[in-house]
Amino acid sequence: MQRVTVIGAGIAGSEAAWQLAERGIAVRLIEMRPLRQTPVHDSDRFAELVCSNSLKSIDTKTAAGALKRELARLGSVVLHAALAARVPAGSALAVDRGIFSRAITAQLSSHTNIEVVRGEVESLDGIIESKELCILATGPLTSASLAESIQGVLGKENLAFFDAAAPIISAEPLDRDRLFAQSRYSSDEKDYLNAAMDRETYEDFITQLIVAQRIVLKDFESHDLFQACQPLEEIARKGRDALRFGALKPVGLIDPRTDRRPWAAVQLRAENTDRTAYNLVGFQTNLTFAAQQQVFRMIPGLERAEFLRYGVMHRNTFINSPQLLDSSLSLSRIGLPTIRFAGQITGTEGYVEAIGSGLMAALGTYAQIKGLPEPVLPQQTLLGSLLRYATDPNTLDYQPMHVNYGIMMPLEQPIRSKQQRYLAYSQRARQALDDFIDDRPDLRFLPPYSLPLIQD
Repeated sequence: MQRVTVIGAGIAGSEAAWQLAERGIAVRLIEMRPLRQTPVHDSDRFAELVCSNSLKSIDTKTAAGALKRELARLGSVVLHAALAARVPAGSALAVDRGIFSRAITAQLSSHTNIEVVRGEVESLDGIIESKELCILATGPLTSASLAESIQGVLGKENLAFFDAAAPIISAEPLDRDRLFAQSRYSSDEKDYLNAAMDRETYEDFITQLIVAQRIVLKDFESHDLFQACQPLEEIARKGRDALRFGALKPVGLIDPRTDRRPWAAVQLRAENTDRTAYNLVGFQTNLTFAAQQQVFRMIPGLERAEFLRYGVMHRNTFINSPQLLDSSLSLSRIGLPTIRFAGQITGTEGYVEAIGSGLMAALGTYAQIKGLPEPVLPQQTLLGSLLRYATDPNTLDYQPMHVNYGIMMPLEQPIRSKQQRYLAYSQRARQALDDFIDDRPDLRFLPPYSLPLIQD
């Protein structure tokens, strides 16, 4: 029996190990805790939740809820455990952390096809030399020694240690009458959308930015993070004109409404090839999510901005997935097809997203063992869209992303109403996944867990 090594027994690693074991594949699951603890974990249990105990909405009109429906349909054991450990939280799936992690630990530890090894993997050298099938799911707090080894394999430029990301907003609600398309120094190139600010608007923006509420960082991450990347609001505190000569510099731009250079300008860069989402260039920030909504909606044209991802700054080890991983999450692009990554280290941000990437890494490995075609989810599905974004070589300046409707393939017929648009995305995703599962019986999908609990 061919064996697969899964490194890391967090959410993604636990899902990957179970999916392979249930298909008759021998798994060696390696977890460094409790021999080597992280700054945030408290126990030696698998799938220990260290941040919120909420896995977001189960309403399938939302992207988070529709993703849970997909994972239930795909037979996710971690989602099943979450539903079994659910505590009252309205339409959100919140769990009792202890019940949740103990259940997953017991299930994996007692599985006849899973060998649990407690110890730290410090290097990938042995795995690469042996050409052993491996899934790395070590998460955002990958140990320093293993991170150094990964960096040596992938290249220094392809591993980040901090998630200093600007907000990403949906293209739908943007006021195009107040924005203009232009690249710096070239009115013919339209790679960016630009929001022009006059002096009064800029001054008001800076005033609110400086006093806005910030997130308090943990001691182990704040010093190194701010050395690596200054938040937008910290730059503004150095001088009211600091951003006019930095992220908001208007040089090289001409506002077609005035035929003049604006006092300041915010640039929006397309986040995906479909241009359904835009990144606020240079807006790395440590503001609270509520403060980001209030302050960044002061930008002309962004008054109704819909945030697909808020700006964040924290310790978060992740690889440059679009330049490294193929659609099955393997390193085949750099000649290492036996090694796959899963979970937050790939930049699939969030608990449920980590479950999904762990599941698909397992399916990719299973297909490789059995000589089956690579399993690639349709782009119309939520999980398929997320993995497409994370593995698309055209995704530049990659930052972690959670599932959302803004990165999905556009609908054939645009729908103005947000609620109706989301419903259409959700219904299309369900049909696409059903068709995929019907077409791939060779992947031996597990029975759908707890599907009735996730309602349309």
